[in-house]
Order: sequence, then structure tokens, then C-alpha cells
Amino acid sequence: MPDAAPALQNVVEHFTARAGRYDGSSHWCNDPALMERVLALAAPTAGDRVLDVACGTGLVSKAFRPLAGEIVGVDITPAMASQAAPFLDSFVLAQAEDLPFEDGEFDITVCRQGIQFMDAAPAACEMVRVTRKGGRVLLVNLCAYGEEDREEYFEILRLRNPVRRNFFLPDDLSGLLRAAGCREVQAHNHVSEEDVDLWSDNGAIPEANREHIRALYRAASPGFQKHHEVRLAGDGRIVDRMLFTIAVGIP
Repeated sequence: MPDAAPALQNVVEHFTARAGRYDGSSHWCNDPALMERVLALAAPTAGDRVLDVACGTGLVSKAFRPLAGEIVGVDITPAMASQAAPFLDSFVLAQAEDLPFEDGEFDITVCRQGIQFMDAAPAACEMVRVTRKGGRVLLVNLCAYGEEDREEYFEILRLRNPVRRNFFLPDDLSGLLRAAGCREVQAHNHVSEEDVDLWSDNGAIPEANREHIRALYRAASPGFQKHHEVRLAGDGRIVDRMLFTIAVGIP
């Protein structure tokens, strides 16, 4: 579900504001169970060349570093990517919709929580194009569970990231990879428990947005509650079970 495209500079400014606290801004950022699942599905080996699209501060590259032969990072925000340097062999400042690589250069291409800010279809096509035949392309992103929670959840996500361009249901990520030319596609789900006050405190939105997010959780519909199992802690904090879909395609 696409929104109006934000200006590229707005996206860069948003993530520049978030760069200093990004790694601690959500449980999922460093969730070992999520990353273990990604690594198991990517199955990197010592000879593999890996492309980390929207590499950000390098958390994905850090996990791949001990297992892969070479890691190349791509991002549009220097303030984020400067933190990724210790985990990369090289970095390219570029948009995912126009990757400056030859066809089939990489064995594995992974994009975690990045395609939501891109022109999704062209970006997915580029990720598949630069991955060799028989390699693996992984799209990892937060998704609504389904029709019962989509409207409320998409509004919550929009409030947290005003520059977000795409909002996904689980099948959407698989559809992007199929449309981009992957001959085999599988999807896997992972649930991450998130402290909403921590997750919304990203340093790039006003307090009014955070309070609106809290209000939406407090007034959540039965359908939203069924999937997210929202819990109100004794100190008033809110816990949400957020869904990640990991779509894996083979070009």
C-alpha cells in the first residue's frame, strides 16, 4: 500500500535525526532471534559476496560479517552509514532504485526495514538484477497481520515515520520478489515484542505524534488486539507484538 512519495532530502533528514539513537530505538534492531532467522534463510558462506541495501548503521552487515566473504553496503544517509564502516568492505552512497552494480554481482542481497521508504517495485527489481542466478534476495519488513489491523497499524507506522512510503501485508513482500523475476519465493514470519514508548522515541518526530500513537493503542479495536496482543504495563507503558515478514527469493 503506497503513500505519496516523500522528497529524497526529507528521508535523509529524517534518518540523520535518528542516526545517533537508531541502534537502541527498537527491540528488533538487535533482536538475536530475528537475525538468526535471517542468517539461517540467507545461508551465507565464506565465499559469498553480500549486498546490504539500506544498510543504515550496519546491524545486518555486523551479523553477516563473520560468515560472508565480502559485504557491500548501500544507503542514502551518510550519518547512518558512517556507523556501518567497521562491518563493511565497501560502501556506496546510492538509491536502491538505481543500484550502481553489474548484473549478478552478488550471491546474497538483503534489505531489512528499507524497502518501506523506497519506490518498492523498481527497488526490488534492482535487488534481483544484481543478485546472481541461484542466489538469494531477502526482504525483511514490518507488516500488518491482515485486514483486521491494517488501517490502525498503518496509521501508527505513518505517525512514527512520516517519510514512510509503503505499508505492507505479509504477501506483499513475496509479490514484489515474484514480480521482480524470482523463480522461487518463500515467506517466513517472526514476531518481535516492542515497548511502544521506546519504539516511538526515535528522535525524529514530535511528542504529539508519540501521544497520538499511544492513544491509538489504548483505543485499539478487537481485531487489532487479537493480533497484536497489546499489553498495558503497570507503569503505563505499552507492549505490542509486531510482525516481521522475511521474504526470500531465488533469481
